[in-house]
Amino acid sequence: MPKIFITNKSDHPQTFEVHGWNNNQNITVKPHATTTLTAPGAPATSSGAIIALHAGHEGEQAEMTFNGFQGNDFIDMSNIVGAGGNMTIQQQGLPSTRKGDPLFMQNLRKAWAKASPQTKNDLKGSIFLDKNGHVERMGPIKEHPKLEAFVRGFADGKTYIGVGAWKGSPGVKSDNDQSSAGQGTKNAVITYSDGDATPDGGHGPQHAPQQQQGQALMAAEPRDEIVSPLTLQDSSTDASSSGMHQHVEESESLTASSAAAAPKPDGRVGIDLHNNSNKACTYYFYDNYWNGNGTAGANFDHPLKNQHLAPHTSHFVPLPASFKGRVQRGQLIPATWVEFQCEASNDHFAHGDISLQQGCDGAATIKGTEGTVGGFVKDIITHAPKEAKVTRKDGVVCLGSTMGNWMAGPNEAAAAWEMKEVGQRKAYIKGGSGTDDIMSKTRRFEVVFY
Repeated sequence: MPKIFITNKSDHPQTFEVHGWNNNQNITVKPHATTTLTAPGAPATSSGAIIALHAGHEGEQAEMTFNGFQGNDFIDMSNIVGAGGNMTIQQQGLPSTRKGDPLFMQNLRKAWAKASPQTKNDLKGSIFLDKNGHVERMGPIKEHPKLEAFVRGFADGKTYIGVGAWKGSPGVKSDNDQSSAGQGTKNAVITYSDGDATPDGGHGPQHAPQQQQGQALMAAEPRDEIVSPLTLQDSSTDASSSGMHQHVEESESLTASSAAAAPKPDGRVGIDLHNNSNKACTYYFYDNYWNGNGTAGANFDHPLKNQHLAPHTSHFVPLPASFKGRVQRGQLIPATWVEFQCEASNDHFAHGDISLQQGCDGAATIKGTEGTVGGFVKDIITHAPKEAKVTRKDGVVCLGSTMGNWMAGPNEAAAAWEMKEVGQRKAYIKGGSGTDDIMSKTRRFEVVFY
């Protein structure tokens, strides 16, 4: 099985989020030490990410897929969600596979020092300074288009800056090239530093004290108060641990005639998707980045697939049994999320629900084989209080997020209105309990958007 060597060349303990390995538990690597994690190897394919945290904020991230296409590893460095230090990744013994800018922060500070007053004004809210006026941290590039152009000025071709080629968008070649394949499957070498993050000797685990996986310090850094994209709570986890089965009373129940027919039991795994609206719409399926005990890494960037439907039409969308995530209208938030997993690890059934925690752009329902329907069918946006509404960047009026995200804090007016009009039993509005768990023994759901 391949190893992941994570070396901290700095003079302070450094905390990292770990997604995909180590039971998705953060680790803290001591100064001038190396922590070793183990990833499943051939014939299995294993994917995940190691993300540096800076005062609770996500920064540079190393992304890995072991034993991917044609048996090769795929590794890259990304600064899409931010930066606060320097990090590189490479296959052990192969410096030619190295990704990342080993002096990213130094180059950022030089570029900032040379920037015009207008540029600095344009980058307000994305570049964070210490008390002496020096650049301490960079915010998410994906939320600041002008920041992307600024970073390309010194780091283009060294790290992921944009989102790359996805779903018809060609992306930027220098970003796409970051996804080039490695040479077979080998150990991964990740190096973090406040100075030069080039691995000592150019390759392999550094000559530093070995801090084994079981000895890694548990992370003590605080999390962001506004939840970041990779740590949003998601109910699409195993049925036994999701906390989805606590019920409260409701005054109205959905029936099959008012929502969706039961999915057809023909052995295929996926979604019978219906567009019951009067407008054509493209629906996007997002597989979670990672899944834990009652939480999941919500995916905002890389949809697995999409399905375009004309008004009042339907289509079966096949999905892998491993799918755990959501389907939504379009790619923007706020949006109503239909969350589901195709096969839970404990009972091997599909489980799903409707969530309004990241906003509401219209009604939706989900139905499985057990007869229970989750969600709602009525318009709750038109007559909502003004303070509960937000206008999405595509001009669509929605209800705001009840839990908050990187764009704004929780919209309490939206939460109160949704509790009154929908109720926690029909859809997740606040917290992670009290909402019906919609189950399908056939691993297939009927999902209707209105």
